[in-house]
Amino acid sequence: MATIKDVARLAKVSTSTVSHVINKTRFVSPEITLRVEQVVKELNYAPSALARSLKVNATRTLGMLVTSSANPFFAEVVQGVEQRCFEHGYSLALCNTRGDQARLHHNMEMLLQKRVDGIILMCTQLEIDRQLLAPYPNVPLVLADWGTNHLQADLIQDCGKLGGQQATEHLIRLGHTEIGCITGPAGQRAADERLLGFRYAMQQAGLTINPDWLVAGDFELTGGNTAMSTLLAQPKRPSAVFISNDMMAVGALRALADANIKVPEQMSLVGYDNIELAHYLVPALTTVEQPKAGLGALAVETLLSRIRSPERAPQVLTLTPELIIRDSSQRFTP
Repeated sequence: MATIKDVARLAKVSTSTVSHVINKTRFVSPEITLRVEQVVKELNYAPSALARSLKVNATRTLGMLVTSSANPFFAEVVQGVEQRCFEHGYSLALCNTRGDQARLHHNMEMLLQKRVDGIILMCTQLEIDRQLLAPYPNVPLVLADWGTNHLQADLIQDCGKLGGQQATEHLIRLGHTEIGCITGPAGQRAADERLLGFRYAMQQAGLTINPDWLVAGDFELTGGNTAMSTLLAQPKRPSAVFISNDMMAVGALRALADANIKVPEQMSLVGYDNIELAHYLVPALTTVEQPKAGLGALAVETLLSRIRSPERAPQVLTLTPELIIRDSSQRFTP
């Protein structure tokens, strides 16, 4: 493998001149620049990223921890992160936690050993407190759609209460009064806020919530399928259901199809997240859009700002959800 010394020897210049040509850090005459570039091409020379990072104390690499990059919601956020990293000339190192705290710590240590410049955390299936991130006091961190504003890290959050309220008010405007809710896991901020929005909308409309129609899911396909099966086993079923994320809504649609219940004719559904798959379901899913690519891009911009200004106070940035009306919800007909 060619070294910078090999390039300098063949180009008949100093190693510092080669460095200036490659990094464009000082003017070098066109003649010498061309000579160096020709030798670099002939030798297929690639500068050592490690050596450069040690010199400037930066690797231009960001780390990201997500619960599962296979989940369409996380995958779409990661796309937004990767695109913005590319635009800024950064690389992205991605790790999955699978909702496991030990795995989070292992991945954090691994990323720090690789000298990433900062880390985006999006581990929605883990409870977060000061102790969880205490071992990393000097690491630039951004919490994306996860965590609290009591930590020394920037926080980007979805306004889940507003989104849950929008979904429920949509069903109420369609004439539904008997509305159920498949929630996410209790204790997770996203799940709790979306349920809070559901409760608020029902209360504002003067509607009673049937506790038998509040069923906890796990934000995954199987959880939505099981939760809907539980609802269908009740003596009476609701005419509409707000489901706290689209993955559970997909599982719920399978349970309804297995029970020969037509959507939306016999039951209206509204999901949350607006993953790409929601548009292609039959029927296409009414859902609440959480701007995933925007979330990813904002996470990168916020982290780069934190890296440049490590002493500034932590920020809390809130994204605004938007109701997307499709075919899975319709006006109630007795």
